[in-house]
Amino acid sequence: MAQVLSPLHNHPASSHPDLLVGPSTSDDAGVYRIAPDLALVQTVDFFTPIVDDAYDWGRIAAANALSDVYAMGGRPLTALQLVGWPRDELPFDLLGDVLRGGADVMASAGCVISGGHSIDDREPKYGFAVTGTVHPDRIVTNAGAKAGDRLVLTKPLGTGIIATAIKAGACPDHLRQTATESMSQLNAAAADAMLEVGVDAATDVTGFGLAGHLREVLVASGLDAELDVESLPTFAGVEDLLDAGHFPGGSARNLAAVDPHVGGGGSHFHRRLIADAQTSGGLLIAVSADSLDDLLAALSARSTGGWVVGTLTGPGPGSITLH
Repeated sequence: MAQVLSPLHNHPASSHPDLLVGPSTSDDAGVYRIAPDLALVQTVDFFTPIVDDAYDWGRIAAANALSDVYAMGGRPLTALQLVGWPRDELPFDLLGDVLRGGADVMASAGCVISGGHSIDDREPKYGFAVTGTVHPDRIVTNAGAKAGDRLVLTKPLGTGIIATAIKAGACPDHLRQTATESMSQLNAAAADAMLEVGVDAATDVTGFGLAGHLREVLVASGLDAELDVESLPTFAGVEDLLDAGHFPGGSARNLAAVDPHVGGGGSHFHRRLIADAQTSGGLLIAVSADSLDDLLAALSARSTGGWVVGTLTGPGPGSITLH
């Protein structure tokens, strides 16, 4: 996909003085300035069911779509629903449960659903195009990280592995419930914490996995990273699921893409864990060492997780070393 999109980075449609964040740095959302003190944050995300419960799928899809706005330091304003539904195969009552889950999470975020679009689709799909706002001087991008910054992750890893086990009917109920609640949790509190403290860069961890999204930060910022694999948070039981063969195809592709850039130690489990394709994962925040304790305290005050998982070094080409 990066190869397909790269010719468009310098296309007239992707170039404008008021386009403050565009596709060139592979950031979480686009940012367009509409006034000296106001910019729009725009993003879109949708996917097929990753859990069995329709209402929970809707909740997760909404939280996942909103996450990109929070990662940019923005506040969600409006959303458009995107629906693909096999009208002749699944009842519309079930779709109603999906939409209700999405609406409940959007309401909790103070985001207004202003409309949407649906198509008849063989495979169900659901998500949102979200518009938020941010002050042009307070945008948090993936390109501002600095050498010496510490990396803080705000949610555990392993949701791709868990979702694959759910589809196979092999995920324990307690693990399914814990992961579902994590994926349904907004990153709003984590975003508030990083804005209060002031951080250098951030991204949310979703489909490209921790290593893939970290690589985007490193390449955009001209740095390398050291990850402490023993500090990586994960859901209890994920390693057992992985040992049983529940590793999604998307995660395997992630691993193949990042593996040439990952050196050092780390077990086979950890290398797969950092490549696991996440849904509605946490924020990965680059914060100065001097502000680290303040960020952890701000996260704790909001009852939000915060794990110190590594350090940025450099300058460098975007290599990741596991310790």
